[in-house]
Amino acid sequence: MRTPHLVCLDIDGTTVDHDGHLHDPVREAVRAVVAAGHHVTLATGRGVVGTLPVLEALGLDHGYAVCANGAITLRLDPALDAGYEVLESVTFDPAPALRVLREEFPTALVAVEEVGVGFKVSAPFPDGELDGTPRVVAFEELMAHPVTRLTIRDPDSSSEDFLARTERIGLHGVEYAVGWSAWLDITPEGVSKGAALEGVRRRLGVEPAATVAVGDQRNDLEMLRWAARGVAMANAPDEVKAAADEVTGHVDEHGLVAVLDALR
Repeated sequence: MRTPHLVCLDIDGTTVDHDGHLHDPVREAVRAVVAAGHHVTLATGRGVVGTLPVLEALGLDHGYAVCANGAITLRLDPALDAGYEVLESVTFDPAPALRVLREEFPTALVAVEEVGVGFKVSAPFPDGELDGTPRVVAFEELMAHPVTRLTIRDPDSSSEDFLARTERIGLHGVEYAVGWSAWLDITPEGVSKGAALEGVRRRLGVEPAATVAVGDQRNDLEMLRWAARGVAMANAPDEVKAAADEVTGHVDEHGLVAVLDALR
């Protein structure tokens, strides 16, 4: 058997398509890699609530999962009451960033994650964009407690405009990533998918040379650079492809399958 690898997979735009569908060839390829003795870890910007159904669909009930862009690490075990436990949850005070962002994006929607529950929001987000049942609260409540992640969303802007304005104002003491739309995720300083996955690698005792990561967005950059073999999807922005060691096919063409089949 080949040396057991740590195989790290983004969810949206990589493992599932942009409509959230998990296709059979991808499901079968993931299960075949697990059967071959490799460790498959989902590493996603989704919260815990949105990650669990994908884990179940893939049959991943042992090991680890990284959520909220690295702020949350789960240990999976069907013997646990919920099927998982939170190993790490890194939080930060959202108030300073929120005050600055409110000045620059006064009409944007705001959400903070409630781990294992869903999100508190300033106003309803477009349908299907947040996991669980979002709860509308006063703006002051969004700033009241430490959080694992802060999300800013402006349905009327483009990702390019969002990125330019975010870089112009500067954000200190946090990490941030702009998504494929006008969507900004802010996490504690030093937190990323790559940093969380390094912790998973050490727990599993996998050698650094036996790490593979596949992703498609800016929040995957650190993960792709961290892995010995970083693979970008064909649907990824150019800067993500440039950070990767190689590029595979489009998510709509099951590009992940070719990467996984090479590990069997």
